[in-house]
Amino acid sequence: MAQNKQLVLKKRPVGLPNKDTWVLIESNIPELKEGEFLIKCEYISLDPAMRGWLNDTRSYIPPVQIDEVMRAGGVGKVITSNNPDFKEGDHVYGQTGVQQYIVTDGKGYHKVDPSLAPLPIYLGTLGMPGMTAYFGILEVGELKEGDTVLVSGAAGAVGSVVGQIAKIKNCKVIGIAGGADKCKYLVDVLGFDGAIDYKNDDIKAKIKEYFPKGIDVYFDNVGGEILDAALGRLAMHARIVICGAISQYNNTTAVKGPANYLSLLVSRASMKGMVVFDYAKDYGKAAQQMGQWMMQGKLKSKEDIYEGIENFHETFLRLFSGEKMGKLVLKVSED
Repeated sequence: MAQNKQLVLKKRPVGLPNKDTWVLIESNIPELKEGEFLIKCEYISLDPAMRGWLNDTRSYIPPVQIDEVMRAGGVGKVITSNNPDFKEGDHVYGQTGVQQYIVTDGKGYHKVDPSLAPLPIYLGTLGMPGMTAYFGILEVGELKEGDTVLVSGAAGAVGSVVGQIAKIKNCKVIGIAGGADKCKYLVDVLGFDGAIDYKNDDIKAKIKEYFPKGIDVYFDNVGGEILDAALGRLAMHARIVICGAISQYNNTTAVKGPANYLSLLVSRASMKGMVVFDYAKDYGKAAQQMGQWMMQGKLKSKEDIYEGIENFHETFLRLFSGEKMGKLVLKVSED
């Protein structure tokens, strides 16, 4: 019987997860029951939200339990099937977890077409990050033509798509990213109007320079001091989208909240959190629109791909070290 390599949570980390947080095990692949099918996982998505899933705290989704397979979205190929809706050879996306194979009844899975786009793109621009960007900037951010837009984490999977959508909608877009290479990528490749290097620039001064009349929409992926700096430069009736706070995820002390929150009152602004699962019924609409933009050359997608399920930990840490650009993906299948 074939063996399945699975990454299992062994302890809840304090601060940045170390290698002992997970253990790689081998287990037998169970026999298929009626209505089930077997997927060979090819790629899994690595996302900042995974860090939050390790904490045993109240959130929008239950935490990963000790001795459970680490939760992750993935794409793979149906190997065998006892389910009439999924046949052998189909490619599917769903919550595969960090493992090489998974048996499922198909709930929460949908088919993807590798002839239309490479599989990793279904984990990025045409996957959860792309959906997050689409609904976050258009629905939660209530984007309007001509808005001035600031995006943090702008070279990441979500932020890079947010900025491009805002440019498609004829807005002025400035991105915040770490390092000269990422800032150059935002402007020269993705078409942002400017970029702020949080590692080397005076963030407050640069925001003031780029937004003399204030920020209409701030899309926040990082929280902390950058959120505070943006709050200090809001236009009247500004909208702030709280998508993530990666600067706070590995804190060993209390999360730092915004000191400048009274700017919301002065500017009659709004600050709203968003979770992409709330928009699940409209994913198809968003994917169709973004696929069209990609075909027209208006929306670019970048995937940063690493190989080997045994390299999960060091690849995962790239989310927090900044050593990646675009969507972080791990290839788990063995050819």
